Amino acid sequence: MRTPTAAALAAGTVLGTCAAAVAAGRYAAGRALRPARADGAAVPPGFGEPLTVHARLAARPERVALTRSLTAELPGTYGLTGRGVRAVVGHTMREATHAAPADTVVRRLLGVTRGTLTTGATVRLTPVVHSGDPGGALDLPYTDTEIASELGPLPAWAVPGDRGVWVVAAHGLGTTREQAMNVLPALARLRLPVLVPAHRGDPGAPRNPDGVGHLGASEWRDLDAAVRHALDQGASRVILYGWSTGATMALHVAAESAVRDRVCGLVLDSPVLDPAATLRALAAARGVPRPLLPLAVRAAEGRAGVRPEPPAVAASPERLEVPVLIAHGPGDEVAPWGASRALADSRPDLITLHVVGRAQHAAMWNADRDGYEEALTRFLMPLL
Repeated sequence: MRTPTAAALAAGTVLGTCAAAVAAGRYAAGRALRPARADGAAVPPGFGEPLTVHARLAARPERVALTRSLTAELPGTYGLTGRGVRAVVGHTMREATHAAPADTVVRRLLGVTRGTLTTGATVRLTPVVHSGDPGGALDLPYTDTEIASELGPLPAWAVPGDRGVWVVAAHGLGTTREQAMNVLPALARLRLPVLVPAHRGDPGAPRNPDGVGHLGASEWRDLDAAVRHALDQGASRVILYGWSTGATMALHVAAESAVRDRVCGLVLDSPVLDPAATLRALAAARGVPRPLLPLAVRAAEGRAGVRPEPPAVAASPERLEVPVLIAHGPGDEVAPWGASRALADSRPDLITLHVVGRAQHAAMWNADRDGYEEALTRFLMPLL
């Protein structure tokens, strides 16, 4: 039999170990649920790698040479952002890259929208191509509006159209509502009114009370408020369009909102259908040691209300009642695309899966704009 002193020491050791585990889990969860930042701005997951501008020549204003890496060689169109500079780059220029030094990749430079892109500058690719607002960036008419939510007013853009069906868009991890501007021209060609709200934690919007994101588990209520606003402004029905956790928010609204019967379709780009896997990926990307990753999931569940199980519709596909377009691909290291494929396989009567190769998280449009917009248009037309 243990002596009282030995028992006390053992109990103290256990309690100390438990306390250390809880503290470590909270640390890991906090690292994962707060977006990475660089140069004062949030960094989208999968796009944190810093790149150096190796060459910027006046004689070749249409190209830029960057540090060679898998990120720098991604196919498609992206924003290029750094301290005081913003640009847009297109596809890799193969012949120019072959002729360049081995440590560089040459991309087409489509424009510099802010600052000056100079040799030696540190930059990052981003799936958010446009910055500012729909008027200044895209020459689209729009109005600034506010949406009443449970935490306070949410700023939003309202882009007019002459359809009774509205699109309500929700951005994802590490981005702002500027992400939606990638597809606004395609939606404008279909004459669709579009409401693009900020949600809690965004610039100009209320903060989450605990200061961290919840992977859509609480933010969906802001999207629900935006849907109600659209209905109040005359929308007959609503299509929800979300990227990443914005897609997860759309699924929550479709399953849990009191006005879900007014939702007639969902467009889900890189949806987070396995929050636990995404949380582990985010924590690992932020430098959390592998042994702490399971603790991060448990701590997030307790601290931030992150649901480790899939959203209700993903877990019970029979609850799905409206057509869905999922754009996703096997290159996503943040939200495993296998869950999207499984969901699509479970409801082939309602779900269309558009697969995009070599695309990072929430960058399906960037990797294949033409194919993406063709799939989007084909999906939307029957709903209008």
